[in-house]
Amino acid sequence: MDPLVVTAVLDEPAQFRLNALRRRHFPSDRNHLDAHVTLFHALSGELETQVAAALTDAARREPPEAVVGGPRLLGRGVAFRIDAPDLLALRADLARTFDPWLTRQDRGKRELHVTVQNKVSPQHARDLHAALSGEPLERTAVVALGLWRYRGGPWEPVATFPFAP
Repeated sequence: MDPLVVTAVLDEPAQFRLNALRRRHFPSDRNHLDAHVTLFHALSGELETQVAAALTDAARREPPEAVVGGPRLLGRGVAFRIDAPDLLALRADLARTFDPWLTRQDRGKRELHVTVQNKVSPQHARDLHAALSGEPLERTAVVALGLWRYRGGPWEPVATFPFAP
């Protein structure tokens, strides 16, 4: 089965702004998704029931607050840092639950970000990074957790788990 991806869903104003940046700066032939905060990149597709149960339980918490921080140069792209200690703590709890199934990439994840540009020349990325460096910080909230199935490029939505009000 295709792997599962777990994301954090930001509130509407932040999502709108990051989507607009992604549409403007991400190569259109590779941009299959809206802007997103990936928490786990590749959980086994056979574990959908267990993953959904863990996300249901995790979403009983208060919505984590977050700050969309400054841009980060990725080499061939640009991302915005997401500063969200409570979301990182939630992710760590989920990682303990998912531990036997984590890939090396998911096991070592220590920071969160939203990619708005990727797969471009290093100079193009440096130019965008410089242009975005003056962007103000933006307070936001994480409103839900998202579960997706990776389909070799596009992602197929499986379920959304809104946080308790």
